Amino acid sequence: MQGDKAEHVHEVFSKIARRYDVMNSVLSFQQHRLWRNFAMRQIPFRRDANILDVAAGTGAWTFAMAKRVGPEGHVTGLDFTEAMLEVAEERLSTCKERDRIDFIHGNAMDLPFEDNRFDIATIGFALRNVPSVETCLREMLRVVKPGGMVVSLELSKPDSDFFRQIYYFYFYKILPRIGSLVVKDDAPYAWLPESLTDFPNRHQLEEMFREVGMTSVKSFPLTFGIAALHIGYKALSE
Repeated sequence: MQGDKAEHVHEVFSKIARRYDVMNSVLSFQQHRLWRNFAMRQIPFRRDANILDVAAGTGAWTFAMAKRVGPEGHVTGLDFTEAMLEVAEERLSTCKERDRIDFIHGNAMDLPFEDNRFDIATIGFALRNVPSVETCLREMLRVVKPGGMVVSLELSKPDSDFFRQIYYFYFYKILPRIGSLVVKDDAPYAWLPESLTDFPNRHQLEEMFREVGMTSVKSFPLTFGIAALHIGYKALSE
């Protein structure tokens, strides 16, 4: 099952790589930019921070974080979809902060880094796409230093029954149709509602952060709970 999901996700994002950022803006009514800006304000960036951006895609968050660290800092963007990384690499060539950014091909289920390497590990709008949420979180926790931060910004499920029904109608009925019109293919954006169906809600994901060993876990509902930011830390005694 996990292998099937990974193959399907790879196929989906290979198809939409060139339209990914534009479609995010259209389908979220530009809210994804506000969510990311909020997340950035919660992260205590140091000028020399070493950051890993898991499932970086086309690099939107990778580039944003590179602007917040100094020349002695570094951000590594990792993704397992080559087509997304091709777009990221093209953008990197014209980025002023390119000397502090690397993009690499890799698997979030088995991060190709030694333990305790990064100060911060982030994942944006991709945790619901991984074969195992727990495995991904454990890997992110493994590669951050003691005291390091793990950050997830992800779509979620509103707490309000009334708003949840409105949101689900848009997410399950309208959004896939808009997406299919743009990419001329039903499959990629049919995946979006599928990916959220079995994904934990904000409170459940917060508990998963604790279960894999993170401390001082907190979460923030965004835009009535249709997205959520989760933050956890690696214990200093690790």
